[in-house]
Amino acid sequence: KKVVAIEVITGAKVEDPLNKIWLLSVSAEASVFAPSSFLLSAESDLLLPHPTAIDDTIASVRAIDKKLPEYNFEFKTMEFSNLLLSLETGKIDLIAHQMEVNSEREEKFLFNKEPYNVFPLQVTVNADNNDIQSIADLTGKNVSVSPTSNSAVFIEKYNKEHNLGANIVYSSGSVDVNNQLATGRLDAIITTPFAVKYYNESNEAQQKVVGDALLNSKVYFLLNKDEVPLQERIDEAIRELKTEGVISELSKKWLGDDYTVDF
Repeated sequence: KKVVAIEVITGAKVEDPLNKIWLLSVSAEASVFAPSSFLLSAESDLLLPHPTAIDDTIASVRAIDKKLPEYNFEFKTMEFSNLLLSLETGKIDLIAHQMEVNSEREEKFLFNKEPYNVFPLQVTVNADNNDIQSIADLTGKNVSVSPTSNSAVFIEKYNKEHNLGANIVYSSGSVDVNNQLATGRLDAIITTPFAVKYYNESNEAQQKVVGDALLNSKVYFLLNKDEVPLQERIDEAIRELKTEGVISELSKKWLGDDYTVDF
């Protein structure tokens, strides 16, 4: 493998004319999906705000990278709200951030076909909150989601179709969201059980999930539509890693359970 330093700076895709090696920027964002969005600096050159947990997605990307000798993956961090625009404008070439399929994304981008995890999304509240037991109790409540996320798409649609009357608050950054949930400025968030477990153990967030899973979202990598060769190679690698048990073991190691199967 050969790494060109300018790739780290610009995020552009560069081809080495001698070795035909493409360099890819993979975007991972620190968010409410922790610990799936954090990486320990001791195991990578990527340093994210909470170096106490390993990013399952990034660990999966590194395993895929080993299967694809014709590619080098360079990592780049940014806010979740900037991911799609950065992909569209060519600043990055692949989004590795638990991307669930929705029609808006499918119109403009290309998903790989082999999911690497299933993320159950649930209503989450402060541990002392006994008023909210399910999504039906969110009427008049402030519910935080990340803009353009599947959580946002789901609650927007549910709010409209069921006349729920929830107040949707679009937030970025897990620390602020957790603080607002703890202080009562937010009544609920929509996130995963493993994110709740992580924050309860690492930050004493005192959260709990309530009700049934709203979505069991299969998650994928997202590329531009002209990246079909890379899409196919990623799918080949994921299938091999699943057969070898690697994807399952990474999920159990970093997320606390096997999130490669439906819950």
